[in-house]
Amino acid sequence: MKSTIVMEQQQIRNDVKTAYVREARGYLVCKRLFDIIGASCGLILLSPLFLLIAVLIKLEDKQGSVFFKQIRVGKDGKQFYMYKFRSMVSNAEELLDSLIKLNETTGAMFKMKNDPRITKLGKFIRKTSIDELPQLWNVLKGDMSLVGPRPPLPREVKEYSAYEYQRLLVVPGCTGLWQVSGRSNLGFEEMVELDLIYINKRSFLFDLFVLFRTVKVLFWDKGAY
Repeated sequence: MKSTIVMEQQQIRNDVKTAYVREARGYLVCKRLFDIIGASCGLILLSPLFLLIAVLIKLEDKQGSVFFKQIRVGKDGKQFYMYKFRSMVSNAEELLDSLIKLNETTGAMFKMKNDPRITKLGKFIRKTSIDELPQLWNVLKGDMSLVGPRPPLPREVKEYSAYEYQRLLVVPGCTGLWQVSGRSNLGFEEMVELDLIYINKRSFLFDLFVLFRTVKVLFWDKGAY
């Protein structure tokens, strides 16, 4: 069974490589240039906010680090470190096993609305998505794009079917169709469907649409936790 899934995943990767040859190179070049300019401007303009959040995190928990890095899975299964502002207690990963049974979402994801590992400041920066801002560095490095499917954890990918593995056919993003369509209120299956819709419809104009929707969600949405 496992070998069959591996063969299916390999076939999917081969199919997408063939598709890339046919895909308009202009879009890929444009997308990367936009990512570099957007991430660079964001890091410069938001540097005062970065400093403020860093100070507040250290004031709340002097023992923990300001940034949280975690191995995520990107395009074609390549692993990389994704960065965030730390929004949980410093031993959050060790506590996860005791909370798995309280998972409030479906499929290969873990979500818990009142996660006891989240700090007081963490609740605010997660609600406003400020905790995600360090991912601009990932965008600048090329690990991520401004728009794309969210990069999953390795343990999540181990549970993927060949169909779900299609999420990894493109560079993952800081925001995407899932985030602007309900985010934490949607289950894993719905997230996969939205990601595949994005992959099939992606274009520069569609990326701009998702970015504009993201701004709206940041200020008015109540679905993030």
